[in-house]
Formats: sequence, C-alpha cells, structure tokens
Amino acid sequence: MADELLLLFDIDGTLLAGATEAHAAALHAALREVHGLPAIDRSLVRSYDPAGRTDPEIARAILLAHDVSAERIDARADDVRVATGEIYARTCPADLSQFVLPGVPELLGALAARNDVRLALVTGNYETIARVKLRHAGIGHWFAGGPGGFGSDSEDRTDLPAIARARAAADGAPPHARERSVVIGDTPRDVACAHADEVRCIAVETGRFRAPELTAAGADHVAADAAAVGALIDQLV
Repeated sequence: MADELLLLFDIDGTLLAGATEAHAAALHAALREVHGLPAIDRSLVRSYDPAGRTDPEIARAILLAHDVSAERIDARADDVRVATGEIYARTCPADLSQFVLPGVPELLGALAARNDVRLALVTGNYETIARVKLRHAGIGHWFAGGPGGFGSDSEDRTDLPAIARARAAADGAPPHARERSVVIGDTPRDVACAHADEVRCIAVETGRFRAPELTAAGADHVAADAAAVGALIDQLV
C-alpha cells in the first residue's frame, strides 16, 4: 500500500555483525580471477575503510590501488559482480545465524506481521550476496521477493534508496513516497544516502559508530539496538 512505511534496512552492522569474512574473500577471489591479479596486497586493503561502501566501490578502490585502469574496471565490472556471486554461493558458510544481531529476528518478525510497514533492503552488497547472506543467517524469508537497492544497481550508495522506492511501487505508479520511507543503517554513509534521497534515517549503534558520530552525520534518530529501532518505528508509523 502507498501509505505503508517503507523500511529500508542495511545488512552488515545493522542486521548482522561479523558476517563479512566469506564475502570479502569472494570479492578478492573474483578480482584475482577477472583481472588476473597475482594476489591482493592486504596492506592496501587494511588501509581502506569499507564501512557503508558498496561492493563495486570497494572493488574499484582495490583495483586502482593495484594499478588497474579505470577503463578496465568499468569494462569488467559486471564480470566481477557475477564472479563474486558465484564464488560466494560456493564458499559462504551454510549457517550464519550466529552473526544475527540480538533482537533482530524478533524485530523483523513483529514488523512482518504488521500491515502498516513494509520490509525492504538498501545495502552495498551485490544483490546475489545479500540474498544468500540473509538466507544463510536464517532471516532471508522476511525479505524474500521484496524490493531493495543493492550494490549491483549502482556503485554510488546515494542512488540506492530511490531505486528501492521505485521497486516498492506498483507497476506504473510513482516511487514510494519519500515521507513514508526510512533508511535504517549503522554508518554515516547510511545517513548520507538517506539524506541524498530526502528520506529519514534511523541510525543504529550496532556497528562501529556511536551516537555522537551518527548524530553529527545528521541521523534523524539514533537507536542503541533492534528493540530501540522497533520503538522508533512505532512513533514514525
């Protein structure tokens, strides 16, 4: 329904914590496979902060640091996306449930039972990665077939809320209203992407960033955990 509150959830640091090892390994393996890199220089990777960035943005930074041209990066971007998804599907641990943040299953279950909100995703993960990761974590069914904006849609995270809102609309209808959409994420980049699309943002302290940093980034609301997110959603509906 057009008057539903569209809840645009980030994944890493918001729904899950620490579930990125196989994801990063798959991306690095895909970069080696597609671009013929002999190895990924770990010192360069460690110096780059991936928090809140999209998969293709991270891939570009790694490749530029390894002297791959921007033209070649653009030309092979789809190949990297496909290879990353295929490698991740083979190597992702079958059970990621231990990485689900406390209170998240209860929050998603309660929200899914309501008729005044709709669950969706806004994540820098490639869509194939996002779907597998959530499924293996045991929470994918709450987002199955639902709308979203993903790193596979745009390298620029600020594009993703608008993409998700368009997908949430009925065929031929305008995108879901900005005033009825909320980004929920754990980094200043989540806040920035919400503001770029002029939608509200609930920032959560379940990742690396604490309330002062998230407030300084411009978060409309800051929640300590999933339970606090639920309480804020009750106020916003």
